[in-house]
Amino acid sequence: MHVYEDRRCFSSCVQASYQHWPEAFPQHGLGQKHNRPIVLHEWQRVLLDKAPQAFLRGLIHSDGCRTVNRFKTKLPSGRVAEYAYPRFFFSNRSADIRGLFCEYCDRLGIRWTQSNPRNISVSHRRSVALLDAFAGPKG
Repeated sequence: MHVYEDRRCFSSCVQASYQHWPEAFPQHGLGQKHNRPIVLHEWQRVLLDKAPQAFLRGLIHSDGCRTVNRFKTKLPSGRVAEYAYPRFFFSNRSADIRGLFCEYCDRLGIRWTQSNPRNISVSHRRSVALLDAFAGPKG
């Protein structure tokens, strides 16, 4: 493994070569992820079942975001009420990857909805709090 600094973007890049990567990452393959099946092997499920929070955190940090929805509404009294609540979104073109996200949310008791064909939304207060507890800010 080789680590070097890219002075143009002030970041570090990691490169690794290993002839057995396909065994470690069997989902890797030619072409785009959403055009090939992404299925976990049994040994991968055993590992993920030990740390489902870490798996969801990785998915959120790679293909998700946390936002705050803000809106105003006029009440019958005439007063304008302002609301703000946090929510998470997860977006991926691969139905298999979205399915894994939803499966592990279900395992942890996190309520989700499918906003549109590519996006999963978590907006229920308790579910957002659960994700906040281990997903943390993207960094």
